[in-house]
Amino acid sequence: MAVYRIFPEKDAFISSKYPAQNTGRDEVLEVSNTNAINLDTSAQGDVPAVKRALIQFKTADINNVINNTISGSAFQSNLNIYLANATISPLDYTLEVYPISGAWDMGTGRVNDIPKTEDGCSWGWRGESGSNAWVTGGGDFHLNKSGSSQDFTYTSDKDISMDVTNMVKLWNSSSIDNNGFIVKLTGSIEYSASYVDTSYFSVDTHTIYPPSLEFKWDDSSYALTDLTAITSSDFILSFTNLKQEFEDSGIYNFRLKVRDTYPTRAFQTSSVYLNAKALPTSSYWGLKDVKTNEMVVDFDTSYTKISADGSSNYFTVYMDGLEPERYYQLMVKIIVGNETIVVEDKGNYFKVVR
Repeated sequence: MAVYRIFPEKDAFISSKYPAQNTGRDEVLEVSNTNAINLDTSAQGDVPAVKRALIQFKTADINNVINNTISGSAFQSNLNIYLANATISPLDYTLEVYPISGAWDMGTGRVNDIPKTEDGCSWGWRGESGSNAWVTGGGDFHLNKSGSSQDFTYTSDKDISMDVTNMVKLWNSSSIDNNGFIVKLTGSIEYSASYVDTSYFSVDTHTIYPPSLEFKWDDSSYALTDLTAITSSDFILSFTNLKQEFEDSGIYNFRLKVRDTYPTRAFQTSSVYLNAKALPTSSYWGLKDVKTNEMVVDFDTSYTKISADGSSNYFTVYMDGLEPERYYQLMVKIIVGNETIVVEDKGNYFKVVR
């Protein structure tokens, strides 16, 4: 029932065409192969035109989530990087992610700098141009250390959401040093005559789509005592402790009130409309960005389960995993029998503030 995100401490992309150029402060991360359209008329033949992305999250942040926030040992960690633009020729392609071997400097360059900035990592160098070269141009990485991949088709969503749990566990256990991820096209495409050109929002983006490392785990608890679960779609749901604003830190348990729309008559001194019920175990929460109408936390049958105790249903949201100065809408999905109900009351929203 928990979703927690951390954001990068640094990122950049490196280009084989400009092996000394740094892009550490650029608003996008490019991952591409444009060999097919980058022909050189000199004696050198084709100029390589491959771009790869580097991205790193703080070791302290990773260890804090795993060691102090996650309950239990079972969790999933996804690397999320959001598409800014794409020009893609092949119908199908694959991206790979590996743990980088060795430290690198982000630098302060941007792709359109004139002259080109060379004060940080590049295709040829870990840091400032001329100092501390990669062993292999294009970045050194652990090829045999739990790499991950994601396949894309012509019609699939082009955002990256890749399971990197095994790599994160290696860092947490200090089995390998955390030097971040390298994101690249698979070897069969990267230096082929294909044309794949994708750019993603970087940590320096001015949008709400910076990369994130997402941790998901199930800490739900469902123990009804005085409550009974609803058995039909005739119910009314509301939040009992929703506030207008939350600081971008801390943890908050949202409480839900559920009752039958048409309660059964009963001999009692209080109104039957006050008789509380509970949502069934097949109930899930989600978050939507109010302005963009996009799901920030989508319904997940494993990781966004709604809990229940003796008084009501509830679920937990980690506010520091959300972008501040944004409005978020609370949503609930309930499966009752053969029916699926999504509660999307536009009044159920809040703002995260700094």
